[in-house]
Amino acid sequence: MGMQVRASYHHHQNACMPPTLPVPSTALSLCSSSLSPFIRSSGNKINLERLSPGLSFFSSKITRTKHGIAASSNVSAPLWDSWKPDNTPASSPSFSDIFWPSAGAFAAMAIFGKMDQILAPKGISMTIAPLGAVSAVLFVTPSSPGARKYNMFMAQIGCAAIGVIAFSLFGPSWLARSVALAASIAFMVYTRSTHPPAASLPLLFIDGARFHHLNFWYALFPGAAGCIILCLIQEIVCYLKDNLKF
Repeated sequence: MGMQVRASYHHHQNACMPPTLPVPSTALSLCSSSLSPFIRSSGNKINLERLSPGLSFFSSKITRTKHGIAASSNVSAPLWDSWKPDNTPASSPSFSDIFWPSAGAFAAMAIFGKMDQILAPKGISMTIAPLGAVSAVLFVTPSSPGARKYNMFMAQIGCAAIGVIAFSLFGPSWLARSVALAASIAFMVYTRSTHPPAASLPLLFIDGARFHHLNFWYALFPGAAGCIILCLIQEIVCYLKDNLKF
């Protein structure tokens, strides 16, 4: 009788359980690969700390990116890495990478200095600080977005004109500087012409009395006109750098 009860119990239990289907090997490998970051190597135990990032806030961080979620094992690494120089072998500059940008900047300032001597009777100067920043962008990082010709001339002309307008409305005041700088940044973002050196042109006009007589001609000179000369020098420097390797 006992054997019959146990046999009927096992039969009833097996009947209640749903049938099991064979699982393809590809599904098993996919499941194991997707869960592998959360499984410890010893004993195949589930790592709850990685499944729940809130339990280990100071040891891991989940960063939402454009393509999903990226995990970082060190929270402070991105902050401190930005304060360190890039020591990767690919970033080590050669003598040519140092010489030619420096030579281009020297030639540019020499030409501008000679032009200053010619234009001195008219009270015009070409050696302005924004053109020094443009030289660094063009000669050191010629493939950066700030070195694109569209960005350069659109931002130089637009930001210089904004400086003239702000000075005409508010005079040489803190309000004129604030409005001009904010409007210049908004202009570069809206026109997709980010060129950081151009943001200083409005401030230079507002504080520089020697440029006030230019009025809206300041939008073309000396900023945009100086960029034309710098672009010509950059083309010469790039040609010499590609053909004279040392």
